[in-house]
Amino acid sequence: MRQVAVIGSSTAEETSEEYKFAYRLGKELAKRGYVVVCGGRGGVMEAVCKGAKEEGGLTVGILPSYTGEEANPFVDVKVRTGMSWNRNSIVVASGDVVVAIGGNYGTLSEIAYALILGKPIVGYKTHPVEGLKMARSLEEVLSFIVENT
Repeated sequence: MRQVAVIGSSTAEETSEEYKFAYRLGKELAKRGYVVVCGGRGGVMEAVCKGAKEEGGLTVGILPSYTGEEANPFVDVKVRTGMSWNRNSIVVASGDVVVAIGGNYGTLSEIAYALILGKPIVGYKTHPVEGLKMARSLEEVLSFIVENT
């Protein structure tokens, strides 16, 4: 199974552009048969899982706690790490390709891990880091994913 790791802000609100973009991405990934992997919490992670679930997709959350209580309600498989932010490398290592949407320092660390691990990575309205391909639309993100899986 092909897996896409989606990273981004845990605080993105349902009304934000990043949340809406991640939701649409989740729907499209599920339609194409990709497994969605993320940090399993709220914001962008919740949005991408919600979109994927609405299309019958499979979602995996790499969670920071041992209990998994912070998982959003759209996570199918809960990987309880007990590693807090140190789980970020596992999130990106679990994807064949990585998509960054918005985000703060946690997302920045995941971008760095993706580059260290040599993962193809595309971003939408995220940190402009050398080695990350910036996209301006959902279509550009999806094209990048297809080309790199």
